[in-house]
Amino acid sequence: MSTLRNKVQLIGNLGQDPEVVKLDSGKNLVKFSLATNETYKNQQGEKVTETQWHNLVAWGKTAEIIEKYLTKGKEVAVEGKLTYRNYEDKSGVKRYFTEIVVTDLQMLGNKQ
Repeated sequence: MSTLRNKVQLIGNLGQDPEVVKLDSGKNLVKFSLATNETYKNQQGEKVTETQWHNLVAWGKTAEIIEKYLTKGKEVAVEGKLTYRNYEDKSGVKRYFTEIVVTDLQMLGNKQ
């Protein structure tokens, strides 16, 4: 049961091409956004689709796979964990950031 404490699973489409960051340590970090859609009927019976955007990062072998195979619009299933960061911007305001660290992924959709 301990593996369920901080686990996120999403299926969605990439919002842009992944951004690769080469760190001084030699490691690669990949950042990308993922859109997930939820569809429901409102009180008037109309179909409504809500899109949620998620910030994702990946390291190591997972980052290499994402960099090599994924582009904007591709459908993927990801698994990872939620993380929270904060930083101070140039004007001294503290900013908070939530992202998902991807530990596993599966490419979905049609092969091209």
